[in-house]
Amino acid sequence: MKLITLTAAISFAAAPLMAADKMTVLLDWFINPDHGPIIVAQEMGYFAEQDLEVEIIAPADPSAPPKMVAAGHAELAISYQPQLHLQIHEGLPLQRVGTLVATPLNCLLVLADGPIETPADLAGKKVGFSVGGVEEAVLGSILRHHGLSLDDVELINVNWSLSPSLMSGQVDAVIGAYRNFELNQMKIEGVEGKCFFVEEEGLPSYDELIYVANSETMDKEMIARFLAATEKATQYIVNHPEASWEVFSSTSAELQDELNAMAWADTVPRFALRPTAMDVGRYAAFEAFLFEAGLITSQNPVSKIAIDVTAN
Repeated sequence: MKLITLTAAISFAAAPLMAADKMTVLLDWFINPDHGPIIVAQEMGYFAEQDLEVEIIAPADPSAPPKMVAAGHAELAISYQPQLHLQIHEGLPLQRVGTLVATPLNCLLVLADGPIETPADLAGKKVGFSVGGVEEAVLGSILRHHGLSLDDVELINVNWSLSPSLMSGQVDAVIGAYRNFELNQMKIEGVEGKCFFVEEEGLPSYDELIYVANSETMDKEMIARFLAATEKATQYIVNHPEASWEVFSSTSAELQDELNAMAWADTVPRFALRPTAMDVGRYAAFEAFLFEAGLITSQNPVSKIAIDVTAN
């Protein structure tokens, strides 16, 4: 009996440990508080608990990650629900498989002490934007909500210089500003801003940041494990916001500043507590919004746009 036990023990010790599954996750931008659950899951060992070895990559080109996933160069990309709808209509084999930030972050940003008290005051004014298409449709919807149209404003492409262009007076408002970043950035500069929240101005609500995978080649089981790890990280963040901030910010000296600390506090309540959960009505409503805005010529069923990878 002792010999058998010893032999078994030797055999077990000699056997190679099962290697973790490797996966690549492409972020939508440089690492920032929006990515908290991913970074905390990595640092706290939650991916390792799921037998995953996750490579996290910040893109040089923010528009590239979904295209790279569609081309099979990564398992997951962080993207935006509004863009996903358009990319699927463009023929990219993509689907939403999870949610990172479950509320809109986008807002129409103006100076708090400026002349714009409501979006109706933008008639004849200049509005800055960074990305055409969806942002113009969002702005158009807000303006229609107040009896105006895009023809009533002058659109100016300010590239990614949203809050600086507003503070300098180049424009009277900007669309596409994030309430957890640009608003705080202005406050740090000593300039108070005011956000008109898109979901309060006639737009259907949507998931700001989502995980997208290749609809033809995705490994649902592996993605489910990834999302289980980020769900555990989100629970830790919500329960321990200050301790989790220390974990997150310790990964880079660039994160240890006032703006990121403020953004962290504003972003924590917006993380998806159940990243796999999917609101069918939300995706159907936004597809209908894009169709009515003329940005798509037909409407896809939600099953083509988004799935729950844990569903049978």
